[in-house]
Amino acid sequence: MSAAHILVVDDERDIRELLKEILEDENYEVSTAENGEAARLARRTRRPDLVLLDIWMPDVDGISLLKEWSDERGPFCPVIMMSGHGTVETAVEATRLGAYDFIEKPLSMAKLLVTISRALEAQRLVRENSGLRKFAPPVLEPLGKSALMQQLREQLQRVAQHDAWVLISGEPGTGKGLCARYLHACSARRDRPFVEVGAATLLQENSATELFGAEDGGRIQYGLLEQANGGTLFLDEVGDLDLTIQARLFGALESGACLRLGGSEPVRLDVRVIAASHRDLVKEVQAGRFREDLYYRLAVVPLAVPPLREHAEDVPDLLSYYTDMLVSLEGLMYRRFSVAAQNRLRHHAWPGNIRELKNLVQRLLILGAGEDIEVAEVEAALLAARDQAVLAVAPGDFELPLREAREKFERAYLEYQLRAAGGSMGKVAKQAGMERTHLYRKLRALGLNPKDIKLEDES
Repeated sequence: MSAAHILVVDDERDIRELLKEILEDENYEVSTAENGEAARLARRTRRPDLVLLDIWMPDVDGISLLKEWSDERGPFCPVIMMSGHGTVETAVEATRLGAYDFIEKPLSMAKLLVTISRALEAQRLVRENSGLRKFAPPVLEPLGKSALMQQLREQLQRVAQHDAWVLISGEPGTGKGLCARYLHACSARRDRPFVEVGAATLLQENSATELFGAEDGGRIQYGLLEQANGGTLFLDEVGDLDLTIQARLFGALESGACLRLGGSEPVRLDVRVIAASHRDLVKEVQAGRFREDLYYRLAVVPLAVPPLREHAEDVPDLLSYYTDMLVSLEGLMYRRFSVAAQNRLRHHAWPGNIRELKNLVQRLLILGAGEDIEVAEVEAALLAARDQAVLAVAPGDFELPLREAREKFERAYLEYQLRAAGGSMGKVAKQAGMERTHLYRKLRALGLNPKDIKLEDES
């Protein structure tokens, strides 16, 4: 794991060498640049985690460089300005352009080290808060007291102690992303970036730029691979990546370096990769939809997240957790699930897994009334959710990539046909106009189990 990388930009050689020596003693990695052009080159060679930037230099001043960098796309690393001839106006301008702080020369090393530490910590918290926003208040670990979930947590803790790459498999909604975050939080890289790449949400025409970055006219767009340097790269639903991107990604991960679009020099990478997919990637390889070399590069340690129906004894605890969370987060009225309601939900098939459970709790808290949630209300909510899922198109669906939107429609369509046919695969195949073998493959790919749907309807 790499330490934080600091770029020191100053035209005075003695100051550069002194700062480099002191910062390396503090376990930072340090690069130096004697002027603005050298600073531009250093940033193209490797993305810094923090920049110490002098204002007065012979070719281009630090304020101009700061403005140039602040106009670039992507996250902006902290910049601490240094000057022996600064004015209040200069400090205000630097702050307006995004500088973290302004320190006067001669430098106080104690103050500088504290400022660097605070700037890096602030940047870490920004990344963490951005990544965990959808989990707030954050779920710190996979939930559940069942033997299956205890075993999963122990596996994650054990694997986290090593830097091996991990491939997490599991049905949609089981919490694969949470497992990836928990693994990172338990690892030696916990204080470095955790960068999530949602393969299904990458814009097809810009996916290479988003992943690998770009250079254009001296300006740099740092890709997600570089942003993860020193930390963890989480490839969510990696099976959805285009084959062309898979090939380029394999080359970058295999060589430990990537080339930005429009760039000429490869950028060194130091990342731990965690990948996740609800697809059977072995079958995807056999079908020619996923690269075999990339699969074996990712699947050093395979981990499987169990579907909720396999640890249904955790349902009461999950109901309680999400009730408390939603009451606290959204100010909803607290309601209690009766024992009978909990028992009914323990026997629900949960095709959408924990995501479905959370959505059900939210719906019952918003639409229901009274302190207790009884079986009849649960049955009505399950039936309503089932009916709404049938060919329902939410406004947000139009913002999804075509493949993801199509998959969502196919799942709702086939689930409706299975229920209408009472689980008869022959009837579904006839109604859908599909050959039965193809229908079975499609249901497996979508995580639909005809037996579970039939049992659920009968119950």
